[in-house]
Amino acid sequence: MNPKYKRVLLKLSGGALASNEELFSKEALKNITKNIINASEAGIQIAIVVGGGNIFRGRTADEWNIDRVEADNIGMLSTIINSLILKGALASQTYRDIRMMTSLPMNSVAEPYIRLKAKKYLDENSIVIFGGGTGQPFISTDYPSIQRAIEIGAEIVLMAKDGVDGIYTANPQNNKDAKRYKEINSSDVINLNLKVADSSAFILAKEFNMPMYVFNFKEENSIIKACSSESNIGTFVSNECKTMFY
Repeated sequence: MNPKYKRVLLKLSGGALASNEELFSKEALKNITKNIINASEAGIQIAIVVGGGNIFRGRTADEWNIDRVEADNIGMLSTIINSLILKGALASQTYRDIRMMTSLPMNSVAEPYIRLKAKKYLDENSIVIFGGGTGQPFISTDYPSIQRAIEIGAEIVLMAKDGVDGIYTANPQNNKDAKRYKEINSSDVINLNLKVADSSAFILAKEFNMPMYVFNFKEENSIIKACSSESNIGTFVSNECKTMFY
């Protein structure tokens, strides 16, 4: 299977690292690292943004009676913890170079994010992990996923979902008649109010014509399959495609 894309940005939720009982699941991390390493060995240059929702979500500030800015700071630190966990898991399974860069100054554990250095690492086939979001509050990790993808010259953002194989007309768990999109035009996503990503992230992707692929990460070799021109494990989103169903 020849990859259609050479350079991608993989967006992982923090929940992808967890299980129902634990903040971090060995089985989940094993599946994630296997997928990433297999794709890297297939010649796909991979950058990764991982969320922090398994540890703390900034939008839960009201429940904790914490100022939203402080809550978002905690959330950004959570993404750095997850990035370190992922870096360690990857390093234990491959001799490939793993680089971690953060938007927040944290020189003792990671490099500061510098766009040209990140591109250089990818050119050298290193796996690059971006932690800390944008370093600013009020923004989920969806937005820096799109932002970093544009900055490093990625060809697509792979939106990895836990057990969800694409975008549907309705919630397939509640509606047996829900239909899955094979491709959907960005304008239709807006008109139909489909929750592909946070609105600010989606607007940025639409403005800079950055396509997205929403897919089930639990599928074996899912990154390689998502990068195939004949992929059928998710939904492709772009300004230029024609909306169609499977």
